Amino acid sequence: MRLNLTVNDEPRTVDEVWEGQSLLFVLRDQLGLPGSKNACEQGECGSCTVYLDGTPVCSCLVAAGQAEGRNVRTVEGLADGDHLDAVQQAFVEAGAVQCGFCTPGLIVAAHELVHRVTAPTDPEIREALAGNLCRCTGYEKILDAVRLASARVGEAEPA
Repeated sequence: MRLNLTVNDEPRTVDEVWEGQSLLFVLRDQLGLPGSKNACEQGECGSCTVYLDGTPVCSCLVAAGQAEGRNVRTVEGLADGDHLDAVQQAFVEAGAVQCGFCTPGLIVAAHELVHRVTAPTDPEIREALAGNLCRCTGYEKILDAVRLASARVGEAEPA
């Protein structure tokens, strides 16, 4: 089938897509967007999280056909050209990136949180990131990154 969708604000058409193929496969292998990672293929780890029509989803669980005519925003789409998004920059500065496999999903989840909740508490941060697993960092630096991003986003948004 032919799939028509918008990815990172750009209309895209992908040919030869099997309806049951995952959105993750289409993004990575057919559209060349390797940011979202393929780890568990069961929606358990969060490394493939993307926005679908503004809602974070595990792209490994979304059939490609379900994305027809919809908006997808990947971790690559958070940046503005070479300028990282506040959440991406905070992850770098806080040292929250180690092997990097979980990072894209954590960044998308954190991005959604800091744009939805002004000054989230640690329990709110933990809840928002609960669907994302990291085997390297011990999570403290990730929490630091979300706190930093939240402060910066809060300063940048009009009151």
